[in-house]
Amino acid sequence: MNDRIFNVLFLCTGNSARSILAESILARDGAEHFRAFSAGSQPKGEVNPLAIETLRKMGYPVDGLRSKSWDEFEQPDAPKMDFVITVCDNAAGEVCPIWPGHPIRAHWGIEDPAAATGTHIEKLAAFATAFRYLKNRISLFAALPIAKLEASMLVDKVADIGRSEGASIGAG
Repeated sequence: MNDRIFNVLFLCTGNSARSILAESILARDGAEHFRAFSAGSQPKGEVNPLAIETLRKMGYPVDGLRSKSWDEFEQPDAPKMDFVITVCDNAAGEVCPIWPGHPIRAHWGIEDPAAATGTHIEKLAAFATAFRYLKNRISLFAALPIAKLEASMLVDKVADIGRSEGASIGAG
């Protein structure tokens, strides 16, 4: 049995909604094999309140979640990432830092729930949809036999997850 814990960084431009949802989902659902982190290239500085409300309603942890820059993960004392996954199309198109250790990178584009308009219920529905798509992808990811796969096959499988149901238009 491989007891290694893999570090996963979810990136989005603002680090206030999708990457925060992904961090919390993996922190709970993959706690046995993964440590989850999130960051943004241009962090908003606060977590979207609807992301917190959605996570609480779904029974996921919210303690310690904060909007932060990806610069924190470039520091010498930062955890070394095994996977870096962008969850918004803007972040996927940006020039990312060179991550120490050359982690596996993938794009899992999800429509931005923070861009939803309408009533509070309609906005919450957009967050619930993003949550469901991320949870499904993270479930597929957490089920991968990471320690048994060759690197090239692992890269393909993680990328394929991003093309599953719910991929945003720019994903692929």
